[in-house]
Amino acid sequence: MSKAKAKAKQVKGKIKEGAGGAVDDTRMQAEGRTEQVTGKAEEMTSKASGKVKKTTGTS
Repeated sequence: MSKAKAKAKQVKGKIKEGAGGAVDDTRMQAEGRTEQVTGKAEEMTSKASGKVKKTTGTS
């Protein structure tokens, strides 16, 4: 997954968490937090992959 898609997932999760709080839906809040964490992990994976490619000279 690209860094941009991972960031988008984080933003979507933040919005979902906020919406869940607004309507007092704890499940929606939890789903939003999960999406944020997943997006952050995917972003870190993408960054690490890019560094490995840069270090090894592969594309």
